[in-house]
Amino acid sequence: MPDLSAWIPLLVILIGAVAAVGLIRLAIKLMWHVAEPNEALIISGFTRGNQNTADGMDFKIVTGRGALVIPGLQTVRPLSLTLNETELQVNCVTSQGIQVVVQGVVIFKIGDAPPFIANAARRFLGQQPKMESQVYNVFEGHLRSIIGSMTVEEIIRERDKLASQVRSASGIEMEKLGLVVDSLQIKDLEDPTGYIQNLAKPHIAQVKMEARIAEATRNREAAEKEAEAAALIADAQSLSAIKQSAAQANAERARANAAQAGPLADATARQEVVVQETEVAKLEADREEQKLQTTIRKPADAKAYAQRTEAEAQKAADISAAEARARKTELEAQANATAAGATAGATRLTGEAEAAATKARGDASASAIKAKALAEADGIKARAEALGTNQEAVINQQLAENMPAIVAAAAEPFAHVGQLTVLNGADGMNSMVGGILSQVGSFLPAITEALRNGTPAPKRPAGPPNG
Repeated sequence: MPDLSAWIPLLVILIGAVAAVGLIRLAIKLMWHVAEPNEALIISGFTRGNQNTADGMDFKIVTGRGALVIPGLQTVRPLSLTLNETELQVNCVTSQGIQVVVQGVVIFKIGDAPPFIANAARRFLGQQPKMESQVYNVFEGHLRSIIGSMTVEEIIRERDKLASQVRSASGIEMEKLGLVVDSLQIKDLEDPTGYIQNLAKPHIAQVKMEARIAEATRNREAAEKEAEAAALIADAQSLSAIKQSAAQANAERARANAAQAGPLADATARQEVVVQETEVAKLEADREEQKLQTTIRKPADAKAYAQRTEAEAQKAADISAAEARARKTELEAQANATAAGATAGATRLTGEAEAAATKARGDASASAIKAKALAEADGIKARAEALGTNQEAVINQQLAENMPAIVAAAAEPFAHVGQLTVLNGADGMNSMVGGILSQVGSFLPAITEALRNGTPAPKRPAGPPNG
């Protein structure tokens, strides 16, 4: 085995060196202090002040770096450099004697320069919470002093000026305390007396009035614009409706014309057919009338005329004979009266002669009337015989003679119509014409029966025809 005794001293030395290094590291760790970015280390004790401290202040200020502190000989304490905030609420009186309450906030910190840190360390080291009350007292006094020289209107309009004056007035005192003000803001200004509110009322009323006037003007202008727009819209809609109505009317008229073209052509053709049939019926009626005139009426009229002539001749002959006999009797009476020579007898004979003459004239007149009556009876008998032998021809002839008057009477209600609108096109026209003809046709059987029986034909009732 190798001899290890020679290595023991070396091991002891090595272990001692490691222990020494460890002790040194531990001592350095315990004695070395590093300042944070937002703090300053105040080292006092076995040390000397540097050039940043004055007036024989033998303490050391370390910021942003480390320092070795010997335990038991030196003491190290941190001083925070962070921001601090103090709320202000100060009762003040303005130059007008008006009480106001100023609310604000002060943001401050210990200055970064060594003199500020030294001043703050002497006053607040270990008692930093007291900084807020100290700052409040400083700013309270300066606020009251400055506001006492200002009016309410100046305070309202010049808050930045107020804050600047307060900061300037408190600058020296803050520097002695080692503090700097980062921000001073006046947040609110309370007015227990209502001065500010009353001060604003005229302006508020003026603003409200102008706002109402502006709003009314805008409303009026908007209403006018809306009315103009509505009128334009109404005009456009009216023109559109008129154009649409005109287009629709033209379309309807075209469709109606197209729809009625065929029926109107049919109605025209049917009307022409009816006219031709009417002409044919009239010609046939004329033919029957001529036939009746030739075969029945003229022979009957000739026979009746002959009988009337014969009766009138017989009447004239009888009157002449009666007058002759009366004259003869009168002459004989006169002759007898002359022969007798008696006035009474002559008068009697004259009266008897006149009576005889009167009787003769009466007999002649009665004979003439009888002859005329017999002639008329013979004419009626001849017409009756004609009706008996060819009744239909006679009736047709009379109907043909009176057909224009019958149709005219049936269409009379339309004579006073100024304007006639026929619906359904040709169908409506055909229906109307067919109604007239059907009404005439409904009376033909009654007229025919009346002619057969020799009674007057019934009258057509008043009113327009059906259809």
